[in-house]
Amino acid sequence: MRHLRSDTDLDAASFARVLQLGRAIKRRPADYRDRLAGQSVAAIFAKPSTRTRVSFEVGIYQLGAQALVLATSGAGGLQVGRGETVADTAQVMSRYVHAIVIRTFAQAEVDELAARGAVPVINALTDSFHPCQALADAMTMQEHFGDLHGRKLVFVGPGNNVSHSLLLAGPRGGFDVVCACPPSAPPDPAIFARAQADAKEAGTRVSVEHDVVAAVAGAHVVYTDTWVSMGQEADRASLLARLRPYSVTQAVMEAAGKDAVFMHCLPAHRGEEVAAEVLDGPRSVIFDEAENRLHVQKALLLLLLEAEPWE
Repeated sequence: MRHLRSDTDLDAASFARVLQLGRAIKRRPADYRDRLAGQSVAAIFAKPSTRTRVSFEVGIYQLGAQALVLATSGAGGLQVGRGETVADTAQVMSRYVHAIVIRTFAQAEVDELAARGAVPVINALTDSFHPCQALADAMTMQEHFGDLHGRKLVFVGPGNNVSHSLLLAGPRGGFDVVCACPPSAPPDPAIFARAQADAKEAGTRVSVEHDVVAAVAGAHVVYTDTWVSMGQEADRASLLARLRPYSVTQAVMEAAGKDAVFMHCLPAHRGEEVAAEVLDGPRSVIFDEAENRLHVQKALLLLLLEAEPWE
């Protein structure tokens, strides 16, 4: 049994296998229909979600399994929202379902579900990582550039869960990653150190820069994310003021070069982290990126539930 708790659960070979299977599923989805017939997958959501919830629920259905979409609070919420331990929840759920997908705040909850349960666990986003998004991003890069080796992705904005997963994905996919961020908002030091060590072993590069225009020079992908993450709404005004120099404008895209594409994991806020002319422009591949969440997540489910081989 394997999990996707974070990007570090994948090595280069398994990262490539998820992408290869994701592309195959996208080309011929009917070949994989009903491959998980008779199985059930719990999808637990402690945070609001559009793309993650819909892509997982649809993907589970398309593979022939039953999707149980569960909230942790409110009417009909799980008992974990009223004080039941994660360990107890993991052990109970493992008696009912074949896999657990979870979108939550603390990475520790994902790790404990995996440690105490008896079924595969997929991290569908925490405050620390967003591994499914990074896989979809890498698949989108493959579609536009072919071989990932030697490509350069620049994440523009404060260090966050998406930047962490991209920094870790680079060494696994063979591409370089730069985080162009304010000095006051770098990636998590421990995660960045792990990415540096992985990059050294893989022969790729990861770095942190503060000058956006210099960072994007030669980039194949310019990437950004919302500046105000869930739970930071009270600091919205100060965040917007501090991060204004890190908005991806048309000038930033021109500095990257004529072949660069723009990515955003969505939801986006036009006029804040990205100019409308960039987000809605011809170099934007945001909807390809969003679609590819469906395909890589189906690939993960098939691999983790042993309906497809890892090799």
